[in-house]
Amino acid sequence: MEKLKVIIADDHPIVLFGVRELVERDPHFCVVGEAISSSALIALLQQQPVDLVITDYNMPDDSPYGDGLKLIDYLKRHYPTVQVLILTMISNSMILERLHELGVVGVIQKNHLHTEIERALKAIRGKRPYLSPQAPKASVVDSGLDTDQRLEKLSLKEREVLRLFVAGKTVGDIALSLSRSPKTISAQKVSAMRKLEVDNDQALLAYCLERRLFN
Repeated sequence: MEKLKVIIADDHPIVLFGVRELVERDPHFCVVGEAISSSALIALLQQQPVDLVITDYNMPDDSPYGDGLKLIDYLKRHYPTVQVLILTMISNSMILERLHELGVVGVIQKNHLHTEIERALKAIRGKRPYLSPQAPKASVVDSGLDTDQRLEKLSLKEREVLRLFVAGKTVGDIALSLSRSPKTISAQKVSAMRKLEVDNDQALLAYCLERRLFN
């Protein structure tokens, strides 16, 4: 029986160790590589073909491949035959919906990893997507002011920065694209977040995706 080859990616070595142990309990899978950043993950994929990538959603890194939706989009465009299983603590339904739109085979909440990984691997080897019973049914983005009121507060430059951010660009990428300094772009992004009443990047992304602001 030929085993399915797996690469695991997570910026926490202890998580890599735990996931490897869980995966290798299934005799149908073989872990052939581990990565602690998106750059290391892509380097491994360039070296050898694999069947499955199990990756953390958030891997803070200065890599040009980024993490989150930007990384998943890159993986699905450049390695379309590789299945991608996401590990995350993110529970926003719009982000999870977008992950499935990008073509991931499944999403596992990290706090349910030990109870779900076996079922996920069984689905994958049966060529079926894995739908977690823990998946949230509704968005967790707060409403507050209505969308129109919030958006009216944004300047044209702030909208431009958000459009590129939602497209997966980093602050550095946006600065190059708009010929502004990274400091200026960062300040405009922070200002936009304040006006939209969100306090972190994931909430900002979720807000924009839920309201389809830049589709």
